Amino acid sequence: MKVLKFGGTSVGTAQRMKDVAKLIVGDRNIIVLSAMSGTTNSLVEISDYLYKKNPDGANEIINKLAMKYYGHIEDLYTTDEYKQKAKEHIKTIFDYIRTFTKDLFTLFEERIILAQGELLSTGMVNLYLNELGVHSVMLPSLEYMRTDKNAEPDPVYIKEKLTKLLNEHKDADLYITQGYICRNAYGEIDNLQRGGSDYTASLIGAAVNADEIQIWTDIDGMHNNDPRMVDKTAPVRNLHFEEAAELAYFGAKILHPTCILPAKLNNIPVRLLNTMEPEAPGTLISNATEKDKIKAVAAKENITAIKIKSGRMLLATGFLRKVFEIFENYQTPIDMVTTSEVGVSVTIDNRKHLDEIVDDLKKFGTVTVDSDMVIICVVGDLEWENIGFEASIIHALKDIPVRMISYGGSNYNVSLLVRASDKKKALQALSDHLFNK
Repeated sequence: MKVLKFGGTSVGTAQRMKDVAKLIVGDRNIIVLSAMSGTTNSLVEISDYLYKKNPDGANEIINKLAMKYYGHIEDLYTTDEYKQKAKEHIKTIFDYIRTFTKDLFTLFEERIILAQGELLSTGMVNLYLNELGVHSVMLPSLEYMRTDKNAEPDPVYIKEKLTKLLNEHKDADLYITQGYICRNAYGEIDNLQRGGSDYTASLIGAAVNADEIQIWTDIDGMHNNDPRMVDKTAPVRNLHFEEAAELAYFGAKILHPTCILPAKLNNIPVRLLNTMEPEAPGTLISNATEKDKIKAVAAKENITAIKIKSGRMLLATGFLRKVFEIFENYQTPIDMVTTSEVGVSVTIDNRKHLDEIVDDLKKFGTVTVDSDMVIICVVGDLEWENIGFEASIIHALKDIPVRMISYGGSNYNVSLLVRASDKKKALQALSDHLFNK
């Protein structure tokens, strides 16, 4: 059994839903669907109006979104019976959303509203499959996908409940379920955060010990650089889980960073495929490493570099601990770290508590802040024994000022900090030097 996840653009129109149906019919797999593209943003906007106690503004967006969904019915279904079933499905959900315009609105109600996007798309696709004569069965994610008190997925619960549901429907041709949404440890409707449909697919794959997890988007796999900014990029056909995780974290938008871990731990390959070009091979992510090869480059923006310079650091035990505790106190993660005998430089991507952090750091030394920076991440087989790879990376950036370099924390990554204004030039230079010779 495989798990296939289709993102919002893959089910963004009636025709796209039909295209997805062609891809999934014929094999008894589990299909994870996101909300139709644009839906979650509209649901967030509805919630924003309700937080501001503006029910008229919320109802205007609700009506606009509902009409969009009703408009897809004529294009998707051919029989009056299923057109009516689809109308009833859509009306039920939007009538439910409207009930929240009359009462107190909190985070709890917002999470319920945000869950409706996936319920809409899965219901519509399931009805379409039934109209085609396919015995598809809905696996409601709210009945098996749960997080614990630390807001982390509960794999034991997920496996137990999902296995029970599958056993109840052994005669199904295939299974449809919602990505992104879940219940928390208190039974409340919650979600796995943005991009959580990838996470859903990976968690399901681990629970059923899937042969493969497929992530279908509108891009032909993961590219070796950002095709929006760089000429002559190409899909990477094979990646190690560690390489994919680094790329996802440092800016490769095709894959959510949290998706990787359950698949990696259970040794389940993940394949990235293109709904618009289903015959393309895409990218296969597994525990296999291609030796002596640099694979790809990614960039993470909105980075701030902080340097703490202190003569007291020399031979001072506990200095780094005290520095890191300040970031921990303000719940601000650190991306990169470099040290010397007289100072330490770190980068962060969250400036919310920057002023307080800087004030606290001044107790230990002189603090310098550089804003508008970008982390360039180069991934591949970067074992320290592989001679020349680091030199090639540095040589590619010989005309670009580099603020920090981090190497050695991973066998798959070299990170470099440059100014945001040099991002495009740096990415192109790396592509030209590493891939396009």
